[in-house]
Amino acid sequence: MAKVIQERNLCVGCGACAAICPKYWEMGGDGKAHLKESTVTGENHIIIVENVECNTDAANACPVKCIKIEE
Repeated sequence: MAKVIQERNLCVGCGACAAICPKYWEMGGDGKAHLKESTVTGENHIIIVENVECNTDAANACPVKCIKIEE
């Protein structure tokens, strides 16, 4: 199991995560990326996944590094 964490307040809305990993990411109405089916904890959006799949690529593509993966 792995934890995908988005520090949403840092998101600049470039859309790279949604383009690379649409299974988990989409662009929200506020112009920022949204981690689908996530739980909000403070300013972080978190989801627990069995396999990180394309989330590693999304994290690596993020220009502000607001996506973290904890395995």
